[in-house]
Amino acid sequence: MSKLIFINLPVTDLARSIAFYEAVGARKNPNFSDDTAACMVFSETIHAMLLTHDKFRQFTSKPIVDAKTACEVLICVSEASREAVDAAVEKAVAAGGAPDPTPVQDYGFMYGRSYEDPDGHVWEVMWMDPAAAAGGPPAA
Repeated sequence: MSKLIFINLPVTDLARSIAFYEAVGARKNPNFSDDTAACMVFSETIHAMLLTHDKFRQFTSKPIVDAKTACEVLICVSEASREAVDAAVEKAVAAGGAPDPTPVQDYGFMYGRSYEDPDGHVWEVMWMDPAAAAGGPPAA
């Protein structure tokens, strides 16, 4: 079995967050969702657990960061092409996200943009030329 990744995100409005993530292409797994949490499936291996603040606090004694004013993590997912990167950001913006909270990266062999969800969590979206990825980092 492949390793799975579950990204746990505190959200202020669970219904709004579910709608946002469905609009950007995730699907809700009802087997792992209730009125305090939603499991959003991006692929067979990538899941985001959207947790109300009360639910999130059950897993940590640390304060919850306001992702609109502070950054704790940048989440990055890959896409199949430069055009797919742009399309992913456009979907997020149409669903109420903010475009490009981090600088656009265009290195020719690699292209990346980002969006911010309604709670301020930053998702980077990147494409890397398969030949460049197979060859490792470019020579300096």
